[in-house]
Amino acid sequence: MEVLLYLIPTAIGMGLLGLLAFLWALRSGQFEDLDGAAERILFDEEDEPFGHQHPAGDSPDRLGGGGEQRF
Repeated sequence: MEVLLYLIPTAIGMGLLGLLAFLWALRSGQFEDLDGAAERILFDEEDEPFGHQHPAGDSPDRLGGGGEQRF
């Protein structure tokens, strides 16, 4: 029975901690866009994959990637 003197305050403290975490999540906007992530995964990105981007204004031909070969 003495263990209840430790368990009850611990349970109440953990409940209050969970309530405070939930209230923080509400105030910080964690629940604003519930469908955004679920819908974003359905659409492809239009950008090229990372590492395949060309510098601004340079086409692949100007970088020596196409057309004639240079020796």
